[in-house]
Amino acid sequence: MAAFLAGIEFWWWWALAAGLLLVEILAPGFFFIWFAAAAAVMGLVLLAIPGLAWEWQLILFGVLGVAALWGGRAVFKRRPQAPTDQPNLNRRGDGYVGRHLTLVEAIRDGYGWAKVDDSRWRVVGPDLPAGSHVRVVAAEGATLRVAPL
Repeated sequence: MAAFLAGIEFWWWWALAAGLLLVEILAPGFFFIWFAAAAAVMGLVLLAIPGLAWEWQLILFGVLGVAALWGGRAVFKRRPQAPTDQPNLNRRGDGYVGRHLTLVEAIRDGYGWAKVDDSRWRVVGPDLPAGSHVRVVAAEGATLRVAPL
């Protein structure tokens, strides 16, 4: 294994960077790109210092990867998300807050069902009979919190 690792050349690091970029494209999140950048930098380091021992290469790659990850997260944490014209995109329940609904099943023991457009949503609120009109006051995941009108 050590003989194999001793033969690492700069282009191996660039191949690893390309592979990590491919994983970043296929996987959700924003994680592998930082390690891809570290691998690309390692390729440059190995071009500058061709005789660098494989142990130091791995250590430097680990340090660069963690530093890139930490630095990238710090940059994105400081930059607030840009305002959008669709703040409830992918948060469908939040778009229903303030709407008036009719219960299709009574709220018993705090839980019931209401018709929202062409679907049924689970609702939480005070006990009310079916057919009651309610107003959505909050969305909690796939459940709507309601109050009587």
